[in-house]
Amino acid sequence: MHSENHLAALLARAAAEAPEALFLEDVATGARLSHGALWQGVERMAAALRRAGIRPGDRVAVQAEKSVAMLELYLGTLLAGGVFLPLNSAYTAAEVGYFLGDATPGLFVCDPARETALEPVARKAGVARLLTLGADGQGSLAQARAAEAPGFATVARGPEDLAAILYTSGTTGRSKGAMLSHRALGSNSLTLRDYWRFTARDVLIHALPIYHTHGLFVATNITLMAGGACLFFPKFDAAGIIAAMPRATALMGVPTFYTRLLAQPGLGRAARGMRLFISGSAPLLAETHRAWTAATGHHILERYGMTETNMNTSNPYDGERRAGTVGFPLPGVELRVCNGDGAELPVGEIGTLEVRGPNLFSGYWQMPGKTAEDMRPDGFFITGDLGMIDRDGYVTIVGRGKDLIISGGLNVYPKEVEEAIDALPGVTESAVIGVAHPDLGEAVVAVVVPDPGAGLSGDDIQAALADRLARFKQPKRVFFVPELPRNTMGKVQKNRLRDAYSKTFA
Repeated sequence: MHSENHLAALLARAAAEAPEALFLEDVATGARLSHGALWQGVERMAAALRRAGIRPGDRVAVQAEKSVAMLELYLGTLLAGGVFLPLNSAYTAAEVGYFLGDATPGLFVCDPARETALEPVARKAGVARLLTLGADGQGSLAQARAAEAPGFATVARGPEDLAAILYTSGTTGRSKGAMLSHRALGSNSLTLRDYWRFTARDVLIHALPIYHTHGLFVATNITLMAGGACLFFPKFDAAGIIAAMPRATALMGVPTFYTRLLAQPGLGRAARGMRLFISGSAPLLAETHRAWTAATGHHILERYGMTETNMNTSNPYDGERRAGTVGFPLPGVELRVCNGDGAELPVGEIGTLEVRGPNLFSGYWQMPGKTAEDMRPDGFFITGDLGMIDRDGYVTIVGRGKDLIISGGLNVYPKEVEEAIDALPGVTESAVIGVAHPDLGEAVVAVVVPDPGAGLSGDDIQAALADRLARFKQPKRVFFVPELPRNTMGKVQKNRLRDAYSKTFA
């Protein structure tokens, strides 16, 4: 059906074998779509893209709400030989302008409600065409798709051709476009399908956004490759997910999903028949891991990936899923812990994680200097994440390299301090940052979310840590906030905290 297009051929194989099998149930509308019907829609979308002027290698940028039509747009872009570029639906017009100017797409697709605001932005960026796509299936691209017939002659693309560009949510400097090849996406999804034991019998609760690698490539690609089905939620809905669990086998989520689901009545009963709960995109607290096991009898499987590499490690399907770790390197992925000079460190020592494998990106879009900076001559990618490998082979992430605090010349790893604070009674969670200090260079500062009505003071926390942490690791100041700032994938935005408290010791 799509034999020459590397990634599309992998994704469409199940449809060729069992076209009548259910692929998706739209939870919002109740509409059901088979694997075969999905690909007919994809072919029509590809034809509409070609008619809109998309040629092999052209970028198709999209900022739209999650919908089945947006999945068709992703797959249709592949069939047409294009490069899919999804943008976070929360980005402002100014932010969208940067991405359009940088990626120079042949087509920009946006929500009909935002067309008036974004049309001048697209025009200024020199985008050739603007079409619209609404979550309700309306819009000029939806109309163009409806006018086409299935039976699109797929554009040939090889393993090294680009399939997508995803911009990293850079906390420093401008966002970089990670170029992802057919090889990188195809090989990683096949590995995960097998490692996590996905088959045609699986039904995945799909409640993640599809502008991000987790929801778009991991969740969607695995479901397609397994020939399985998904219950498609427009956005996270705790009560809806609990109601869906008896009909499902697996859930992929971010840590926030799990903390919110833990607060729902009926979780334990609903989760009983599920096969697998996967967490990623941000660190899962060991406490959440334990609470989930206590409530459901299931051990959450935590894994580790990033935009540039897809997934790198995973806790085992069989064997101990160790709370606070991200498991082992995936088959075919090599991982090492190095010092700043690139020398490998012994087991148990903290350093920068470097990875190599078929899952790696092809470089940053139009930033050869940055690509060269982050790649070793032997093909290892420098992730910028700090971690260690224990003697059993489990990988633990201790933070981003730029989050490392050097206080009085001594290294402080925020995660160690956060774990000590989070274990205290009355604390919901914490974030630890380094703030400029006239004497120490940087001082340790803790930002704490207390439990409702806990009545904690900074003195309480400092006193509790006095015997638990070396003095240089103890926070010099403690601030209390109702919640920590997070991006849409649940990652704590420490850059915002550093900005907010930068004058603490000035």
